[in-house]
Amino acid sequence: QVQLVESGGGLVQPGGSLRLSCAVTGNIFSNYFMGWFRQAPGKQRELVAGITSSGKINYAEDSLKGRFTISRSNDKSTMYLQMNSLKPEDTAVYYCRILAGRYDYWGQGTQVTVSS
Repeated sequence: QVQLVESGGGLVQPGGSLRLSCAVTGNIFSNYFMGWFRQAPGKQRELVAGITSSGKINYAEDSLKGRFTISRSNDKSTMYLQMNSLKPEDTAVYYCRILAGRYDYWGQGTQVTVSS
């Protein structure tokens, strides 16, 4: 059984920074895609950034790439999302997800609110 637990969300002023963490417990798959998704009120859940088991990284939008950085720990048990220069439109619940073959796991989400 795989569990994903996000942490690091909170309230931050525009221009501020937050670092989200996603701790993975249980079986670590050899081939997988892990990603950060977000869902703003009234909107669909969307991909923010992802990283594969081989280390390939992609960002959903070029505008995010300059402000957000996805990474993982050396033992691949934790994934991070460093978010800088936060904007009010970044306000959302942020989820981590791992896809490995037919397995698809989500974390419970962490709220990020950007407001003055």
